[in-house]
Amino acid sequence: MKWHERIVNDIHFWGELPFELSHNATHNHNQTKDGETEVHHRPKRGWIWNQFFVLEEHIGPDAQYVGKLHSNSDKGDGSVRYILSGEGAGSIFIINEVTGDIHATKSLDREKKSHYVLHAQAIDLNTNKPLEPESEFIIKVQDINDNAPKFPDGPFVTSVPEMSEIGTSVFQVTATDADDPTYGNSARVVYSVLHGQPYFSVDPKSGIIRTALADMDREAREHYSVVIQAKDMAGQVGGLSGSTTVNITLTDVNDNPPKFPQKNYQVFVPESAQVGKPVGKIKANDEDIGINAEIKYSILNPEGAGMFSISTDKDTREGVITLRKVLNYEKKKHYSLHIAAENTHLDPHLSYLGSFKDDATLKITVGDVDEPPVFSMDYYIMEVYENAKVGTEVGAVTARDPDSKNSPVRYFIERREDKEVYFDIESISGVIRTTQLLDREDTPWHNITVMATEEDNPSLQSHVPVTVQVLDVNDNPPMINTEDEIIICESTRAGQVIQTITAVDKDDFANGKGFSFSFPGGVPANPNFTIKDNEDSTASIIARRRRFHRLTQELYELPVVVWDDGEPVLSSTSTLVLRVCSCQRGTRLKICQGEAFLSSAGLSTGALIAILLCVLILLAIVILFITLRRSKKEPLIISEEDIRENVVTYDDEGGGEEDTEAFDIIALRNPAAAEELKFRRDVRPECIRPRSSRRPARGHHSPSSLDIDEEMDIGEFIKQRVAEADQDTSVPPYDSLQTYAYEGQGSPAGSISSLGSTGAHSELDYNSMDDWGPKFEKIAELYGEEVETASESTEKAESEKQT
Repeated sequence: MKWHERIVNDIHFWGELPFELSHNATHNHNQTKDGETEVHHRPKRGWIWNQFFVLEEHIGPDAQYVGKLHSNSDKGDGSVRYILSGEGAGSIFIINEVTGDIHATKSLDREKKSHYVLHAQAIDLNTNKPLEPESEFIIKVQDINDNAPKFPDGPFVTSVPEMSEIGTSVFQVTATDADDPTYGNSARVVYSVLHGQPYFSVDPKSGIIRTALADMDREAREHYSVVIQAKDMAGQVGGLSGSTTVNITLTDVNDNPPKFPQKNYQVFVPESAQVGKPVGKIKANDEDIGINAEIKYSILNPEGAGMFSISTDKDTREGVITLRKVLNYEKKKHYSLHIAAENTHLDPHLSYLGSFKDDATLKITVGDVDEPPVFSMDYYIMEVYENAKVGTEVGAVTARDPDSKNSPVRYFIERREDKEVYFDIESISGVIRTTQLLDREDTPWHNITVMATEEDNPSLQSHVPVTVQVLDVNDNPPMINTEDEIIICESTRAGQVIQTITAVDKDDFANGKGFSFSFPGGVPANPNFTIKDNEDSTASIIARRRRFHRLTQELYELPVVVWDDGEPVLSSTSTLVLRVCSCQRGTRLKICQGEAFLSSAGLSTGALIAILLCVLILLAIVILFITLRRSKKEPLIISEEDIRENVVTYDDEGGGEEDTEAFDIIALRNPAAAEELKFRRDVRPECIRPRSSRRPARGHHSPSSLDIDEEMDIGEFIKQRVAEADQDTSVPPYDSLQTYAYEGQGSPAGSISSLGSTGAHSELDYNSMDDWGPKFEKIAELYGEEVETASESTEKAESEKQT
């Protein structure tokens, strides 16, 4: 069997059959009476189609007929059922299950989906089994011209150099059409210019935009807006079109030379203008932009180029005129500059336009001003010998007034507070003199600044640096370099060089470049050492004997005289110290064994000094501690009543005013009162002189207990006591300090201390203090008891005397 396909009215529309018949059976063609061809098929054959076609964008009221499916097994009795499956089956494409007719129920868009793949099958309704195997076929959507060309990237911006030739490529535009490019002319696009003629044109096929007008000038018009149209159907009537805008800018080329607005310029410059400073400006105009408008200025005439220079300001493109030399109104009052301006970047393709250069004349008028004095030299260098006497002339500076009036000039030296003054200058002559002695070894060079002013106008000042070199004289004797200690090994042999010594001289090498060495004259020959002058400003110390012993003599002092060959010859004597050491064997280094041992232990000199200091500090602390312990020992004999050097400390608190029995205050009173109760335990008393009962005069102390006459001075008394103590053989063999608390007798008022009131019988009546109130009651009671006790003692002593 086979499938049979047919299209009713669509054959005439397409002009060709939309399907192909294919089968594997032989065909027998019989002509019917109606002229139709009858085809006979064998029953064992399959489908005979391969694809259908359907138009897109169908807008009719009825569903669009696509085609018909038919099987040769279908006898037309309705026993065959056709089933359609695949893409769009049932939704877009529907089939009549009895007749096999396929219709499209929706409008299709080829640009969204160009074909659909479906499957067809014929089912026997009686057996519900497939009459044929399932077969695949395609429904293609036939394109129509329903999409206009588009420029997806527009609008566009591009540029082209000005003055370009005709046909210069500017830009290429490309339009896209969503229609089928393989079917008809729906996607065939041509380009044209809608706006922008006659300046630009476009190639219809490629879309390349080109210049259509020669010598387009940017300075005349810079921007162009060109509208390009793209039309499908090869530009035929009825085709769809789209457009875009291309903005074209003419870029600059150097097609315009610089031009001065005028040919002559004038400028006024005062003669006081500073060298290197701008004195004027000039500008040439260039219609170009960017690097094409860069201008270089130059001065053509040598006279102007010698006095002035010109440079270009990059921002303003002006020619800046700068002064190269000092102007002098008295010498030249006018200058004429021929200035040229030319482009720095030239386009060789535009050389036919002419020279890209212009020139102008600038006249400079020099103005007269009152100028400061001018020194004859830019700087001065002078020389003077050191130690020259004060007032020595060092040199002179000269300056003059450059103006025509030639005003007198006065000179001054600028002073600085932080520097000492060594020079002075005569204000009229400009002569510089010394004000104090100079020392080359201290300051070899002196820098001063001399100022010159006009006498008529002191505000006009000029300055010049002056350098004074201090020349050397031989005023410093040479000195032997004795910083390092000279070491003598015990194993030194006679004639062996112990040390090579050198000398230093603060003077210049011209006054001390050679040194000589010797022993001082008038000194006996040294039996141990001799000195050899090497005649190269060095000397060698040589041993005269062998075997030095450190235990016998460790240090040797060797005086050496060194003198220079300056004028006058100066010399000095230095004493060298030579130390004897038992040097290490097997090495050339002269290091004592003790030092070598410490060095091998890794201890530096600083570490050794620190250790020694620590030891000394500890030793001093120990000694101080022992001394303090010894000083606190009690004497061998101590008198309980000896108040000369004993301070008794009481840590208990007293009972207040009512406590009268705590201690005896008699010992705290004057020596005259305490003498009766004082006994020295270290001296055996021979006799005790009784106190005189005679009451002393009012206002004087009683000297009877100290054996002091009223006319005797306390100094004489102390001398007597010292003599007695020196001659007394009964005292112990240690020093004894004796003190005498005597207040002297120079005051006619006597002592007002209460300490002496008890020792002498006072005539005061303390009972009257009872009337002073309760605050003085206790004092009156105490002094009243003391007076009574003293009176009883006096009466008892007198009675014993009478007995």
